[in-house]
Amino acid sequence: MMIGILYVIVIVLANTIGAISGMGGGVLIKPIFDLINVHSVSEISFYATLAVFTMSIVSTTRQIQSGQKANWRIVFWVATGAIMGGILGNITLEYSLNRFESEDKVQLMQIILTVITLLFAFCFTKYDWPTAKLMRCKWYLVCGLCLGFLASLLGIGGGPINVSLFMLMFSFKIKEATFYSICTIFFSQLAKLLTILFTTGVMQYDLSMLYYIIPAAMIGGIIGAKLTHLLSEDKVTLVFQSVVICVLVINCYNAYDLF
Repeated sequence: MMIGILYVIVIVLANTIGAISGMGGGVLIKPIFDLINVHSVSEISFYATLAVFTMSIVSTTRQIQSGQKANWRIVFWVATGAIMGGILGNITLEYSLNRFESEDKVQLMQIILTVITLLFAFCFTKYDWPTAKLMRCKWYLVCGLCLGFLASLLGIGGGPINVSLFMLMFSFKIKEATFYSICTIFFSQLAKLLTILFTTGVMQYDLSMLYYIIPAAMIGGIIGAKLTHLLSEDKVTLVFQSVVICVLVINCYNAYDLF
């Protein structure tokens, strides 16, 4: 019961911030759940995936209702890549969990890759790096493939690299990038959930936690979508950078704790 309530608080806050920043919430949920250290790596990955997937449905729907315009050609090709990448990322995660004797090694790998993407994301938004304006379908597909793979492998749903890569490759403004990031997260996490459902199944997890996780994820998505509509580009960038720093600290502490 206490763990369920703690998970609710974490998910509502993380998904609210994740919806605003376009990170999806998993980038906060995963390391905080690691810090709480009640469930296994695979269980935490599953819970984070489900929480972020639920948030992405609510947030995207709310933003479209609020007048957010979407280029469905971009969504289609990025989504196709994200689904492929999500499946490949989950297969890689399952292989890693089976390959290494200790889950700690897999967790450390996830932390190292997450920290690398965090540093890239922070530097990109902080120092105004030059951007490209790629417009061909193949680039949308490649972008989605990379993002889906990392999101699924790292168990963080979307992560900071989503927004940064959209801005870098397609010259999007940050609020536009956050919208397409959430769309990508929906498809990558859908792919991961379907892969779990048709391979290992879900009976290995404590499904009673879903009574806490799903409602909390919906509440976070609703609040986040509302705030996204109200905040300016500069405020969204500030939220994004603040979350990056916060998650960097948490991941570094978790890495230190593993040694």
